[in-house]
Amino acid sequence: MARGAGLPLLLCCLGPLLCGAAGRSRAPPGRAGSDPSRQYWRYVACRLWREGCEQPQEEASREPQGWSLPLVGQDYLEILSSWYCRFGKCCETGDCRIANNITGLELDLSRRLHGQHLAKDVILKAVQGFLETPQSEKALALSFHGWSGTGKNFVARMITDHLYRDGLKSECVKVFISLYHFPHPKYVDLYKVQLKKQISETVQLCKQSLFIFDEAEKLHSGLLDAIKPYVDHYDSIDGVDYRRSIFIFLSNIGGNIINQVTLDFWRAGRAREEITMEYLEQHLRLELLESTDGGFAQSHLLPENLIDFFVPFLPLENRHVKLCVRDAFLARSLPYTEEVLDEVVRTMVFIPEEKLFSAQGCKSVSHRINYFLP
Repeated sequence: MARGAGLPLLLCCLGPLLCGAAGRSRAPPGRAGSDPSRQYWRYVACRLWREGCEQPQEEASREPQGWSLPLVGQDYLEILSSWYCRFGKCCETGDCRIANNITGLELDLSRRLHGQHLAKDVILKAVQGFLETPQSEKALALSFHGWSGTGKNFVARMITDHLYRDGLKSECVKVFISLYHFPHPKYVDLYKVQLKKQISETVQLCKQSLFIFDEAEKLHSGLLDAIKPYVDHYDSIDGVDYRRSIFIFLSNIGGNIINQVTLDFWRAGRAREEITMEYLEQHLRLELLESTDGGFAQSHLLPENLIDFFVPFLPLENRHVKLCVRDAFLARSLPYTEEVLDEVVRTMVFIPEEKLFSAQGCKSVSHRINYFLP
Protein backbone atom coordinates (compact mmCIF):
# COMPACT_ATOMS: atom_id res chain seq x y z
CA MET A 1 0.00 0.00 0.00
CA ALA A 2 1.49 3.38 -0.96
CA ARG A 3 1.51 6.11 1.60
CA GLY A 4 -1.08 8.21 -0.19
CA ALA A 5 -3.42 5.28 -0.72
CA GLY A 6 -3.80 4.68 2.98
CA LEU A 7 -4.43 8.30 3.87
CA PRO A 8 -8.25 8.30 3.60
CA LEU A 9 -8.49 5.18 5.72
CA LEU A 10 -6.05 6.66 8.22
CA LEU A 11 -8.10 9.86 8.47
CA CYS A 12 -11.25 7.80 8.95
CA CYS A 13 -9.64 5.87 11.80
CA LEU A 14 -8.29 9.02 13.37
CA GLY A 15 -11.57 10.93 13.15
CA PRO A 16 -13.03 9.94 16.54
CA LEU A 17 -9.68 10.30 18.27
CA LEU A 18 -8.91 13.74 16.89
CA CYS A 19 -12.42 15.09 17.23
CA GLY A 20 -12.76 13.77 20.74
CA ALA A 21 -9.41 15.11 21.82
CA ALA A 22 -9.94 18.44 20.10
CA GLY A 23 -13.40 18.74 21.55
CA ARG A 24 -11.95 18.50 25.04
CA SER A 25 -9.29 21.11 24.27
CA ARG A 26 -9.83 24.77 24.92
CA ALA A 27 -8.27 27.23 22.52
CA PRO A 28 -6.35 30.03 24.22
CA PRO A 29 -7.67 33.60 23.81
CA GLY A 30 -7.21 35.02 20.37
CA ARG A 31 -6.93 31.65 18.59
CA ALA A 32 -9.39 29.93 16.29
CA GLY A 33 -11.21 26.94 17.69
CA SER A 34 -9.91 24.72 14.84
CA ASP A 35 -6.25 25.22 15.79
CA PRO A 36 -6.06 22.21 18.16
CA SER A 37 -7.31 19.87 15.41
CA ARG A 38 -4.64 21.19 13.05
CA GLN A 39 -2.00 20.64 15.74
CA TYR A 40 -3.20 17.10 16.41
CA TRP A 41 -3.11 16.19 12.75
CA ARG A 42 0.43 17.61 12.36
CA TYR A 43 1.50 15.63 15.44
CA VAL A 44 0.03 12.40 14.04
CA ALA A 45 1.42 12.94 10.54
CA CYS A 46 4.90 13.60 11.88
CA ARG A 47 4.80 10.46 13.98
CA LEU A 48 4.10 8.41 10.83
CA TRP A 49 6.17 10.31 8.26
CA ARG A 50 9.24 12.10 9.61
CA GLU A 51 10.33 13.80 6.42
CA GLY A 52 9.18 17.37 5.88
CA CYS A 53 8.07 17.69 9.49
CA GLU A 54 10.17 20.64 10.52
CA GLN A 55 7.92 23.21 12.13
CA PRO A 56 8.24 26.81 10.89
CA GLN A 57 9.80 29.04 13.53
CA GLU A 58 6.88 31.44 13.61
CA GLU A 59 4.44 28.57 14.24
CA ALA A 60 6.65 27.10 16.95
CA SER A 61 6.72 30.44 18.73
CA ARG A 62 2.91 30.50 18.83
CA GLU A 63 2.63 26.95 20.14
CA PRO A 64 1.44 26.84 23.77
CA GLN A 65 4.06 25.49 26.13
CA GLY A 66 3.62 21.93 27.29
CA TRP A 67 1.23 21.00 24.44
CA SER A 68 1.10 17.26 23.74
CA LEU A 69 -1.32 14.57 22.75
CA PRO A 70 -3.37 13.31 25.73
CA LEU A 71 -2.11 10.07 27.23
CA VAL A 72 -5.02 7.99 25.89
CA GLY A 73 -4.52 9.51 22.46
CA GLN A 74 -0.83 8.61 22.57
CA ASP A 75 -1.68 4.99 23.30
CA TYR A 76 -4.07 4.83 20.35
CA LEU A 77 -1.54 6.61 18.17
CA GLU A 78 1.15 4.01 18.95
CA ILE A 79 -1.27 1.23 17.99
CA LEU A 80 -2.38 3.03 14.83
CA SER A 81 1.18 3.91 13.82
CA SER A 82 2.28 0.30 14.27
CA TRP A 83 -0.75 -0.95 12.34
CA TYR A 84 -0.34 1.49 9.47
CA CYS A 85 3.38 0.89 9.13
CA ARG A 86 2.89 -2.87 9.19
CA PHE A 87 0.80 -2.61 6.01
CA GLY A 88 2.52 0.42 4.50
CA LYS A 89 5.28 0.40 1.91
CA CYS A 90 7.78 1.81 4.36
CA CYS A 91 7.82 -1.43 6.35
CA GLU A 92 8.53 -3.91 3.60
CA THR A 93 12.13 -4.00 4.86
CA GLY A 94 11.50 -2.80 8.41
CA ASP A 95 13.13 0.54 7.57
CA CYS A 96 10.38 2.69 9.08
CA ARG A 97 11.20 1.32 12.54
CA ILE A 98 14.95 1.95 12.28
CA ALA A 99 15.99 5.08 14.18
CA ASN A 100 19.83 5.11 14.15
CA ASN A 101 19.86 7.83 16.78
CA ILE A 102 23.61 8.29 17.20
CA THR A 103 23.18 11.53 19.15
CA GLY A 104 20.99 9.75 21.70
CA LEU A 105 23.45 6.87 21.93
CA GLU A 106 26.32 9.27 22.56
CA LEU A 107 24.39 11.05 25.32
CA ASP A 108 23.38 7.78 26.98
CA LEU A 109 26.92 6.42 26.91
CA SER A 110 28.17 9.67 28.39
CA ARG A 111 25.56 9.98 31.15
CA ARG A 112 24.67 6.41 32.11
CA LEU A 113 27.77 4.27 31.51
CA HIS A 114 30.26 4.75 34.33
CA GLY A 115 33.95 3.89 34.52
CA GLN A 116 34.23 2.71 30.91
CA HIS A 117 36.16 5.33 28.95
CA LEU A 118 37.45 2.75 26.46
CA ALA A 119 34.06 1.17 25.78
CA LYS A 120 32.38 4.56 25.33
CA ASP A 121 34.90 5.70 22.76
CA VAL A 122 35.30 2.58 20.65
CA ILE A 123 31.61 1.60 20.59
CA LEU A 124 30.42 5.03 19.53
CA LYS A 125 33.05 5.36 16.81
CA ALA A 126 32.54 1.80 15.57
CA VAL A 127 28.74 2.02 15.34
CA GLN A 128 28.65 5.54 13.94
CA GLY A 129 31.34 4.81 11.36
CA PHE A 130 29.56 1.64 10.26
CA LEU A 131 26.17 3.33 9.87
CA GLU A 132 27.65 6.27 7.98
CA THR A 133 29.54 4.05 5.49
CA PRO A 134 27.36 3.75 2.37
CA GLN A 135 28.70 0.32 1.40
CA SER A 136 30.48 -1.56 4.16
CA GLU A 137 32.92 -4.32 3.23
CA LYS A 138 31.50 -6.63 5.88
CA ALA A 139 29.10 -6.84 8.79
CA LEU A 140 30.20 -5.09 11.97
CA ALA A 141 31.36 -7.57 14.63
CA LEU A 142 31.92 -6.34 18.20
CA SER A 143 32.98 -8.51 21.11
CA PHE A 144 32.40 -7.14 24.64
CA HIS A 145 34.60 -8.57 27.41
CA GLY A 146 34.75 -8.10 31.15
CA TRP A 147 33.42 -9.16 34.51
CA SER A 148 29.73 -9.54 35.17
CA GLY A 149 28.05 -6.26 36.07
CA THR A 150 30.48 -3.99 34.25
CA GLY A 151 27.93 -2.92 31.61
CA LYS A 152 28.14 -5.30 28.65
CA ASN A 153 24.43 -6.16 28.52
CA PHE A 154 23.57 -2.61 29.54
CA VAL A 155 25.38 -1.17 26.52
CA ALA A 156 23.99 -3.81 24.15
CA ARG A 157 20.45 -2.78 25.18
CA MET A 158 21.42 0.87 24.84
CA ILE A 159 22.59 0.31 21.26
CA THR A 160 19.39 -1.56 20.46
CA ASP A 161 17.16 1.17 21.89
CA HIS A 162 18.84 3.90 19.86
CA LEU A 163 19.12 2.02 16.59
CA TYR A 164 15.55 0.66 16.57
CA ARG A 165 12.35 2.37 17.64
CA ASP A 166 11.01 -0.89 19.11
CA GLY A 167 14.27 -1.77 20.89
CA LEU A 168 14.58 -5.43 21.78
CA LYS A 169 11.04 -6.01 20.49
CA SER A 170 12.07 -5.07 16.97
CA GLU A 171 11.78 -7.76 14.32
CA CYS A 172 15.22 -6.64 13.16
CA VAL A 173 16.85 -7.61 16.48
CA LYS A 174 17.60 -11.16 17.63
CA VAL A 175 19.08 -12.06 21.02
CA PHE A 176 20.58 -15.48 21.63
CA ILE A 177 21.48 -16.68 25.14
CA SER A 178 23.91 -19.56 24.89
CA LEU A 179 22.68 -21.86 27.66
CA TYR A 180 19.03 -21.10 26.89
CA HIS A 181 18.92 -21.34 23.10
CA PHE A 182 21.77 -23.85 22.61
CA PRO A 183 21.91 -25.89 25.85
CA HIS A 184 22.88 -29.36 24.57
CA PRO A 185 26.20 -29.90 22.72
CA LYS A 186 24.87 -33.08 21.12
CA TYR A 187 22.32 -31.03 19.16
CA VAL A 188 24.85 -28.56 17.77
CA ASP A 189 24.15 -29.58 14.15
CA LEU A 190 20.45 -28.87 14.62
CA TYR A 191 21.26 -25.55 16.33
CA LYS A 192 23.45 -24.56 13.37
CA VAL A 193 20.59 -25.06 10.94
CA GLN A 194 18.18 -23.11 13.15
CA LEU A 195 20.67 -20.29 13.72
CA LYS A 196 21.46 -19.88 10.03
CA LYS A 197 17.75 -19.84 9.22
CA GLN A 198 16.99 -17.11 11.78
CA ILE A 199 19.88 -14.94 10.65
CA SER A 200 18.95 -15.30 6.98
CA GLU A 201 15.25 -14.59 7.55
CA THR A 202 15.97 -11.55 9.70
CA VAL A 203 18.39 -10.01 7.18
CA GLN A 204 15.92 -10.57 4.33
CA LEU A 205 13.23 -8.79 6.36
CA CYS A 206 15.45 -5.92 7.52
CA LYS A 207 18.19 -4.20 5.57
CA GLN A 208 19.85 -3.40 8.90
CA SER A 209 19.79 -6.24 11.43
CA LEU A 210 21.30 -6.68 14.89
CA PHE A 211 22.27 -10.00 16.45
CA ILE A 212 23.33 -10.26 20.11
CA PHE A 213 24.97 -13.39 21.53
CA ASP A 214 24.98 -13.37 25.33
CA GLU A 215 27.37 -15.66 27.23
CA ALA A 216 29.31 -16.07 23.98
CA GLU A 217 32.10 -17.93 25.78
CA LYS A 218 29.66 -20.83 26.21
CA LEU A 219 28.87 -21.09 22.49
CA HIS A 220 30.10 -24.25 20.79
CA SER A 221 32.87 -23.55 18.27
CA GLY A 222 30.64 -25.10 15.60
CA LEU A 223 28.01 -22.42 16.20
CA LEU A 224 30.61 -19.68 16.02
CA ASP A 225 31.85 -21.11 12.73
CA ALA A 226 28.24 -21.18 11.48
CA ILE A 227 28.18 -17.42 12.07
CA LYS A 228 31.51 -16.89 10.29
CA PRO A 229 30.21 -16.49 6.70
CA TYR A 230 27.86 -13.70 7.80
CA VAL A 231 30.68 -11.58 9.29
CA ASP A 232 33.19 -12.36 6.53
CA HIS A 233 34.03 -10.31 3.45
CA TYR A 234 31.34 -11.61 1.09
CA ASP A 235 29.15 -9.42 -1.12
CA SER A 236 26.30 -11.90 -0.69
CA ILE A 237 25.51 -15.46 0.33
CA ASP A 238 22.83 -17.21 -1.73
CA GLY A 239 21.80 -13.82 -3.05
CA VAL A 240 21.45 -12.21 0.39
CA ASP A 241 23.68 -9.28 1.44
CA TYR A 242 24.68 -9.46 5.12
CA ARG A 243 27.04 -6.47 5.12
CA ARG A 244 24.51 -4.14 6.78
CA SER A 245 24.23 -6.38 9.85
CA ILE A 246 25.73 -5.91 13.31
CA PHE A 247 26.87 -8.83 15.47
CA ILE A 248 27.60 -8.27 19.18
CA PHE A 249 29.15 -10.97 21.36
CA LEU A 250 29.05 -10.63 25.17
CA SER A 251 31.58 -12.64 27.15
CA ASN A 252 33.19 -12.88 30.59
CA ILE A 253 36.36 -14.32 29.05
CA GLY A 254 39.20 -11.84 29.30
CA GLY A 255 37.84 -10.32 32.50
CA ASN A 256 40.85 -11.48 34.52
CA ILE A 257 43.46 -9.90 32.25
CA ILE A 258 41.40 -6.69 32.02
CA ASN A 259 41.22 -6.54 35.81
CA GLN A 260 44.92 -7.27 36.21
CA VAL A 261 45.93 -4.48 33.82
CA THR A 262 43.62 -2.06 35.62
CA LEU A 263 45.00 -3.11 39.01
CA ASP A 264 48.61 -2.73 37.80
CA PHE A 265 47.88 0.82 36.69
CA TRP A 266 46.36 1.63 40.08
CA ARG A 267 49.28 0.13 41.99
CA ALA A 268 51.67 2.14 39.84
CA GLY A 269 49.81 5.32 40.80
CA ARG A 270 48.42 5.82 37.30
CA ALA A 271 44.79 6.71 36.52
CA ARG A 272 42.68 4.08 34.82
CA GLU A 273 41.84 6.66 32.17
CA GLU A 274 45.47 6.36 31.01
CA ILE A 275 44.82 2.81 29.81
CA THR A 276 44.67 2.86 26.02
CA MET A 277 42.71 0.64 23.70
CA GLU A 278 45.86 -0.40 21.83
CA TYR A 279 47.59 -1.51 25.03
CA LEU A 280 44.69 -3.47 26.50
CA GLU A 281 43.32 -4.98 23.30
CA GLN A 282 46.56 -6.81 22.52
CA HIS A 283 46.51 -8.39 26.01
CA LEU A 284 42.85 -9.28 25.60
CA ARG A 285 43.29 -10.85 22.16
CA LEU A 286 46.17 -13.01 23.45
CA GLU A 287 44.07 -14.13 26.43
CA LEU A 288 41.23 -15.17 24.11
CA LEU A 289 43.48 -17.10 21.76
CA GLU A 290 45.04 -19.02 24.65
CA SER A 291 41.77 -19.66 26.49
CA THR A 292 40.56 -23.22 26.85
CA ASP A 293 37.08 -22.08 27.89
CA GLY A 294 34.33 -21.98 25.29
CA GLY A 295 34.62 -22.07 21.54
CA PHE A 296 36.18 -18.69 20.75
CA ALA A 297 39.74 -20.04 20.55
CA GLN A 298 38.62 -23.09 18.56
CA SER A 299 36.52 -21.14 16.05
CA HIS A 300 37.73 -19.31 12.94
CA LEU A 301 36.47 -15.90 14.07
CA LEU A 302 39.61 -14.96 16.00
CA PRO A 303 42.46 -16.36 13.90
CA GLU A 304 40.88 -14.97 10.71
CA ASN A 305 40.44 -11.54 12.34
CA LEU A 306 36.70 -11.30 11.72
CA ILE A 307 35.97 -9.56 15.03
CA ASP A 308 36.38 -5.85 14.31
CA PHE A 309 36.77 -4.66 17.90
CA PHE A 310 37.41 -6.45 21.18
CA VAL A 311 35.85 -4.01 23.64
CA PRO A 312 37.19 -4.22 27.22
CA PHE A 313 34.91 -3.34 30.14
CA LEU A 314 37.02 -2.37 33.14
CA PRO A 315 36.19 -3.43 36.72
CA LEU A 316 34.16 -0.83 38.62
CA GLU A 317 35.45 1.04 41.64
CA ASN A 318 33.54 2.46 44.60
CA ARG A 319 32.93 5.81 42.87
CA HIS A 320 31.44 4.15 39.79
CA VAL A 321 29.11 1.92 41.79
CA LYS A 322 27.95 4.98 43.72
CA LEU A 323 26.95 6.61 40.43
CA CYS A 324 25.01 3.47 39.52
CA VAL A 325 23.18 3.67 42.86
CA ARG A 326 22.32 7.31 42.20
CA ASP A 327 20.98 6.39 38.74
CA ALA A 328 18.83 3.65 40.27
CA PHE A 329 17.20 6.17 42.64
CA LEU A 330 16.68 8.66 39.80
CA ALA A 331 15.17 6.00 37.52
CA ARG A 332 12.46 5.43 40.12
CA SER A 333 12.09 9.13 40.98
CA LEU A 334 13.11 8.40 44.57
CA PRO A 335 14.79 10.95 46.85
CA TYR A 336 18.28 10.17 48.10
CA THR A 337 21.18 11.66 50.05
CA GLU A 338 24.93 11.19 49.72
CA GLU A 339 24.84 9.25 52.99
CA VAL A 340 22.28 6.80 51.60
CA LEU A 341 24.33 6.29 48.43
CA ASP A 342 27.43 5.54 50.52
CA GLU A 343 25.45 3.17 52.72
CA VAL A 344 24.20 1.15 49.75
CA VAL A 345 27.73 0.89 48.34
CA ARG A 346 29.08 -0.33 51.70
CA THR A 347 26.79 -3.37 51.52
CA MET A 348 28.52 -4.59 48.36
CA VAL A 349 31.60 -6.80 48.08
CA PHE A 350 34.90 -5.32 46.89
CA ILE A 351 38.08 -7.22 45.95
CA PRO A 352 41.07 -7.99 45.98
CA GLU A 353 42.89 -7.24 49.22
CA GLU A 354 42.87 -3.52 48.40
CA LYS A 355 39.05 -3.68 48.19
CA LEU A 356 39.24 -1.75 44.95
CA PHE A 357 36.88 -3.45 42.52
CA SER A 358 33.20 -4.33 42.94
CA ALA A 359 32.74 -8.10 42.67
CA GLN A 360 29.21 -7.66 41.27
CA GLY A 361 29.75 -4.45 39.37
CA CYS A 362 26.44 -2.61 39.24
CA LYS A 363 24.31 -5.69 38.60
CA SER A 364 22.46 -5.89 41.94
CA VAL A 365 22.18 -2.16 42.63
CA SER A 366 18.54 -1.71 41.53
CA HIS A 367 17.39 -4.36 44.03
CA ARG A 368 19.66 -3.31 46.89
CA ILE A 369 18.16 0.16 47.17
CA ASN A 370 14.87 -1.43 48.25
CA TYR A 371 16.42 -2.14 51.65
CA PHE A 372 17.08 1.56 52.19
CA LEU A 373 13.66 2.91 51.35
CA PRO A 374 11.51 4.27 54.20
